[in-house]
Amino acid sequence: MLRKLILAAVLLASPAFAQTPPDGPGPNLVIEVAGEANGTVVIDLLPDYAPKHVAQIVALAESGAYDGVVFHRVIDGFMAQTGDVRYGKAGGDLSMAGMGDSDMPNLPAEFSDVSFQRGIVGMARAQDPDSANSQFFIMFAPAPHLDGQYTVVGHVVQGMEVVDAVAKGEPPATPDVMTRVTVQK
Repeated sequence: MLRKLILAAVLLASPAFAQTPPDGPGPNLVIEVAGEANGTVVIDLLPDYAPKHVAQIVALAESGAYDGVVFHRVIDGFMAQTGDVRYGKAGGDLSMAGMGDSDMPNLPAEFSDVSFQRGIVGMARAQDPDSANSQFFIMFAPAPHLDGQYTVVGHVVQGMEVVDAVAKGEPPATPDVMTRVTVQK
């Protein structure tokens, strides 16, 4: 009986176990990348975990807003960030890249118990948890300190080697570009 009470106390005091998202029925975000990395990245979006965020990403991709946007913040061993549709267009002045958003509204946080593992895609935001808009990042490695702090929107199901090859830097000297971003439903 004492062992059962101790086990119950330990389980109740332990944090919830993070889960890995299943390959879902959600739409796929297909990203054609050019630069140091060349190839295609396919992200399985997870509308069951973050319906508002996924809907906004899909709308931005379908409108062509992500086409020509650079990876503006790429930290080796951590993550690659992109999606600044306002200041992150290739060929323009990238001095403000990472500071912009889109014409769409910011989104309320949709935190889940999905853990930030290699290949997980999360929404970038400012200090306010409800400030995510268009920018997203792809994890190179696990980062459990992000769990429950950022909205998970998907995971890479193809092309992680392309993400690994993206030019590193904050910003990179010659950033890689998402030349075309489409949605497969």
